[in-house]
Amino acid sequence: MKNILVLLLCLYSFHPLSAQVKEGDFKIWGTRMGLQVVGLVEGPATATADLQVACVFEYTEGDIYNSPPALPPAANGMQHLDKALHGIITDIRKTGQFEGHTYETILLDPAPGSIKAKRLLLIGLGNRNQFDAGIMKGIGTIALREALRLNASTVAIASDLKDAGIDSPTAQVAENIATGALQAWKTQAYLRQKGYSNTPMLKKIILLAGPAFYETAGTGIVKALEKFPK
Repeated sequence: MKNILVLLLCLYSFHPLSAQVKEGDFKIWGTRMGLQVVGLVEGPATATADLQVACVFEYTEGDIYNSPPALPPAANGMQHLDKALHGIITDIRKTGQFEGHTYETILLDPAPGSIKAKRLLLIGLGNRNQFDAGIMKGIGTIALREALRLNASTVAIASDLKDAGIDSPTAQVAENIATGALQAWKTQAYLRQKGYSNTPMLKKIILLAGPAFYETAGTGIVKALEKFPK
């Protein structure tokens, strides 16, 4: 049986569930080049995946715990993730083991049962004061290619911008991450067609988002889908 890579794009913090949207709700945004794009309401610390991708800025003291600007604990997906891992995300950033420069990556192997994902990939976002939504295309590309390189069957992506207190343009960030991932998928399919890739073809991209950003992120995903052939 072919491996199926499910790309979970967790774009924003996981807010308390509203009456209109509940955990487990999903929506198919569209299909491109044989790849189905699905939205799912879920949090990054509890998303089931072979690989969880999370994004962090260069470290500043208490940057994901001091609210404001960071979101309060109940709404802060990165806090949930860090606490589940006994503070390792804060630790490696605070001690300079991982500096969080733009597109810098580090792979962690969480203890079994600490989070739902088997492995965790951190991707740097650089200086929070210089954030530009355009870099999120690269985040989507890196996430997809690293998942393929690691032979992951499922991968979840969290931008964590809202968690860190960045008032980012929700739809634009969603569009950029999806565009980067889909472009990487298109390139991989091209290499496969030319006989230069034996990587199993992906089946689904699943966008994880909290209820507060679910539909808005979806508008960005739809725009990304419009850029690629069916």
